[in-house]
Amino acid sequence: MTALRLIGVGLVFLVLTLLLLPLQLLAIATGHEIRRRLPRHWHRVMARTIGFRIAVRGAPADRRPLLLISNHVSWKDIIILGAITDVVFVAKSEVRTWPVFGWLARLQRSVFIDRQRRRTTGVQIGEMAARLTAGEILVLFPEGTTSDGNRTLPFKTALFGAATAALQAVPDRRVHVQPVSIAYLGLHGLPMGRYHRPVAAWPGDIPLAPHLLRVLQYGALDIEVCFGEPLAFDETTDRKRAARRLEAQITEMLAGSLQQGPHPRQPAGEAANADCHDAP
Repeated sequence: MTALRLIGVGLVFLVLTLLLLPLQLLAIATGHEIRRRLPRHWHRVMARTIGFRIAVRGAPADRRPLLLISNHVSWKDIIILGAITDVVFVAKSEVRTWPVFGWLARLQRSVFIDRQRRRTTGVQIGEMAARLTAGEILVLFPEGTTSDGNRTLPFKTALFGAATAALQAVPDRRVHVQPVSIAYLGLHGLPMGRYHRPVAAWPGDIPLAPHLLRVLQYGALDIEVCFGEPLAFDETTDRKRAARRLEAQITEMLAGSLQQGPHPRQPAGEAANADCHDAP
């Protein structure tokens, strides 16, 4: 059964990607609006195929420019957030060279950040700001790496500079920054617990291929995504203080999700009425 499942997921991935690839390449080349929406359809189909059962609490804000700030547990975060709404991800530069994943990231028009080359930081921040002012939803993982899924890691505040840079190009000089928490809660409806959550997590020192095969083997992974209250970021906002506030909100939402455990499945993108456990 495991072999059949792996073959099935691989076939869906191959067929779906080959079907959407020409459309996405053409849309990117011509600047057509559909280039923003096609990745969401890809993510939704792959999420269902792999077995991600996503419960969504709250919803992405409808105000623009919008920067989503999320905790980071695994490569699966990309598929999960991408299945909920049309987003563009900020990724570390190494992702660009990864087999398959780097290629997919380029097709989704990710913004690649090289934190080791300080001289290019201004250009990278400028690109992020341009995406925000163009109305795209940008996703930033400010922890800078993946966690074990049980907690958030300290936020790195440098890339919040994209919000500051975007202020100069938007009419009301304001960017909306929304906290998001991603919690991996169960396998086949059964709670994972603190010690089994690393099944879902992908810390950087674990080889990708074995972890990917293990996730595909398990399937039926229960996830809760919680959208908190957006923070209005303007010229008077202290960047470091805002980062600490967002970190506290995400930590609070993540803890609330982990305490409640798995929820009934919802289609990706459909918000529930439940409380997001937002920090005061």
